Amino acid sequence: MNEKSKTRVKVAQLHRAIVFPIPGCPGCQHPTIGRIIAEVLEELDLDGKAIAVYGIGCHGNIGAINVDGIEGTHGSPPDVATAIKRLRPNSFVFAIQGDGDCLAIGAGSFLSALARREMITIILCNNANYGMTGGQLAPTTPIGVETTTTPDGRSVAAEGYPIRAAELAAVFEGVAYSARGALTGPKDYQRTKRYVRKAFQKQIDHVGLSFVEIISACPPNWHCRPVESLRWIEEKMIPIFPLGEFKDADRLG
Repeated sequence: MNEKSKTRVKVAQLHRAIVFPIPGCPGCQHPTIGRIIAEVLEELDLDGKAIAVYGIGCHGNIGAINVDGIEGTHGSPPDVATAIKRLRPNSFVFAIQGDGDCLAIGAGSFLSALARREMITIILCNNANYGMTGGQLAPTTPIGVETTTTPDGRSVAAEGYPIRAAELAAVFEGVAYSARGALTGPKDYQRTKRYVRKAFQKQIDHVGLSFVEIISACPPNWHCRPVESLRWIEEKMIPIFPLGEFKDADRLG
């Protein structure tokens, strides 16, 4: 068996089939994000050392990663991850959140963790709406986009501007790494995987908090087919949420 085949076998052991009674929607990319995380954990030999903290929302389907995990209350994953890391400093701790979980009800926890330079990694799944509860306006919903709570489209006057989390995280002195990726094709998949790997490495090297935002398709609430949702990302999301690395520090002051 060659090395590439060995890697596939190892990943299959860590990335398991979803067993929840409610499966992911057709075209949802949260399971793909889970696969990226599983691959990187395997490659960095973190199997058996990693602890996942999940927020409340559709991204809970990423719980198909076969590592120890806990679900925090809505918005609290950075706080729960902080507690675990401080109690078990030799463990590898990462939190997975949705845009509402992280940037709305969880904004205080998120910003405080950035400021404190907590040695954790946060993965934000940005699908521009509250997917689990019916597609309401989220902190990341683009201007003009219709949701169940903004039937005429998001307006600056009424709802303000979307939050650019990766850029926001990058300005905090306690953050070692901040990036934003997408999953619109193989090239983006590999680039996003590199971002996640670099973010995990920052925690391993004890540099500071690391953060990766991943744009994730939500075809049902975007009212389009799975393939069309990829174009939706390219046309409506990436112009507002550009892809790339916004901070990559090897040492913090």
